[in-house]
Amino acid sequence: MREVMTKAMARNIFYGGSLFFILIFVGLTAHSHYHIVTESTAGMPLTDSVARGKRVWEMNACINCHTLHGEGAYFAPEVGNVMTRWGVLDSPEDAFQALKGWMEAQPTGVPGRRQMPRFHLPDEDIRALTDFLIWADKTDTQGWPPKDSG
Repeated sequence: MREVMTKAMARNIFYGGSLFFILIFVGLTAHSHYHIVTESTAGMPLTDSVARGKRVWEMNACINCHTLHGEGAYFAPEVGNVMTRWGVLDSPEDAFQALKGWMEAQPTGVPGRRQMPRFHLPDEDIRALTDFLIWADKTDTQGWPPKDSG
């Protein structure tokens, strides 16, 4: 015997299915929010110095040569983890001195060589840029960009 679906049965399936998927959506949204707020670095505080450092990064178009977490040009080194590579991540003063020294030590006028422009930044801007790069280094990129296995 073949049972025929009535309008009431179809309506109940529609409303029940809709309610089920709305609950799934709300649950996944709550889970994502919890993960972002409590378990990731997305909630890291943005100090005035970090924000100023980001403005220095943008005003000097650093991304036109450098990459930051895989975004940007590939002309110059990746700087998303530069403070870790230099071993100064946990010492803001050492990080500032390292960045300032590196920027000032870049050669200029050498034909056929990639060269970083002389920006002649004041110490306050270099310190802010240092704070921005430390902040960027501490962000959880969840493995991005991937490392070359070769």
